[in-house]
Amino acid sequence: MGKVGENMQQSNLATEWCLLQNQFDSYEKYSLLIKLTSIGLLVAAYLANNLSVFVGLLLLLLWLQDAIWKTFQARIDTRLLQLEEYLSAEHKQTAIESKAYQFNRLYLQQRPTNAGLIIEYCQQALRPTVAYPHIVLQLMLGYTLLF
Repeated sequence: MGKVGENMQQSNLATEWCLLQNQFDSYEKYSLLIKLTSIGLLVAAYLANNLSVFVGLLLLLLWLQDAIWKTFQARIDTRLLQLEEYLSAEHKQTAIESKAYQFNRLYLQQRPTNAGLIIEYCQQALRPTVAYPHIVLQLMLGYTLLF
């Protein structure tokens, strides 16, 4: 690949990095929105004197949705790290991972089975940055329902 081709490839990788970085940041905002919705739901149920197992199940559903959202974000993170490596490296760009706009193709090559996806979602749900405030809300609801 000539110098012009290499510069074009670097430009494409940089463009992909910018697009994915913006998307990564967007996922963070929506994760925060899910957390705030969970807090709002519990507060509304408390003020309406309507705390129940149903509210707890809704909170669990939002926790799982947050974990799924963060799993999607983690996939973007993986590609961002690959792009950063290739953008900073001085080596030949030959592998598919070093070609721009390969996010979905690379994910499909490494996509886990359905059971693997469920395990991945559960692992995300247990990460401290995802579990908070969900676990606190569950504990608050549990305490209120028991006492």
